Amino acid sequence: MTETCQCPRCGQPVLQLADASWWCSTHGPVAALWPVDEPSAESLRDHLEAASVPTWLPWPMPTPWSVAGVVRAGDPDVQATALACAAPDPVGGVADVVIVCEEPGVGLGARYAGLPTLDVGREISGSPPTTKVHVAGHATPLWWVGADTERDAFVGEASGRWLWVIAWPGSAGALLAEMPTLVDLHELHCQLELVPVSVRSPRLRS
Repeated sequence: MTETCQCPRCGQPVLQLADASWWCSTHGPVAALWPVDEPSAESLRDHLEAASVPTWLPWPMPTPWSVAGVVRAGDPDVQATALACAAPDPVGGVADVVIVCEEPGVGLGARYAGLPTLDVGREISGSPPTTKVHVAGHATPLWWVGADTERDAFVGEASGRWLWVIAWPGSAGALLAEMPTLVDLHELHCQLELVPVSVRSPRLRS
């Protein structure tokens, strides 16, 4: 069955209106979340051609991490991207890590993080950061915004947009220590064949 565009905030199918904007029956006008292709160098290249905002990934990728899919939200102007990684869970098994770059108010990061609010700035205001990662050569603070047995979630700001890192299961938040550097996938445009890929993560459309 062909996948449809989703609401980035709740995952419901969205309707394209006559003016080419997208409408969710619950959240009104939204930046539509597009279907996810099976990860490959070709699908990464197609994603980069469509997405003008950064798509962050750990680079060099820790062994044995792999890219498990990319997705974008917004049409024609892309307002959010997300990249999924498959990685070893520190306590055993396989973990999923999703890294989101989004404009304020899109709601994709909050949805993945399981948060009921889009105003993440209010959630972290006045509190010290939990950790730091290097993003595009800059030390970037991240705040922990909630965890349970299902997931661990952090948020910060990079290149003028929200940066989210969400890991499943909850024990996988420790993987942040293995990804000290994030780069924009656009910088690897000529090296996409070197990016390790695996099967598509269900987290991007869950």
